[in-house]
Amino acid sequence: MSWEESTRQKMLHLQLPTDPRWVNIAGMNIEDILVDHAYCEQKAASSCISLIVNFFDFEEVVNTLTPVVAEEWGHFERVMEHLKKRGYPLGKPRKDEYVVKLSQFVKKGGSREQQLTEYLLMNALIEARSCERFKLLSLHIQDEELKKFYYELMVSEAGHYVNFIELARNLYDKEKVNARWKEWLAYEAEVLEGLELRGDRMH
Repeated sequence: MSWEESTRQKMLHLQLPTDPRWVNIAGMNIEDILVDHAYCEQKAASSCISLIVNFFDFEEVVNTLTPVVAEEWGHFERVMEHLKKRGYPLGKPRKDEYVVKLSQFVKKGGSREQQLTEYLLMNALIEARSCERFKLLSLHIQDEELKKFYYELMVSEAGHYVNFIELARNLYDKEKVNARWKEWLAYEAEVLEGLELRGDRMH
């Protein structure tokens, strides 16, 4: 069974696919994409660390996300290798409007389980969109080395996506999680539709 088939059984799909023009623009801006991607991986590792620190009393969160921190940082190192190989500097971090918009949808208050669920679902959504974009890059960019690289990361991000979703469903009421997940998916589609199409950003 392929990764797509196995993950399809466990997760809901994004409601709005990436504009197909994105990958063509991104392919002409590989330096910018790699720089932005490096910071995305750094933020992903930091986000997992924050969840572990802030929800240290949830053993399943600590045990599940600790190896994800290492994987995300490993991805950061691999992106850095591709930058160096091509003679590109890291450059300064860019504002991630996509993540900023998603963070505005996080519900405040409630129990610790509810707070945790919100952050798990937001992270699941970011991983899902990253997975989709990595797939596009693996299929359509010209650089054969980067095609293979993005295919490998696509598989990894799909696994992280499922990790976050299943954690939420295990730690809080499953029906409530599924209902909230539908709200997140609908909101994410609105966010994506409202963002400027840019080939120098991963999201």
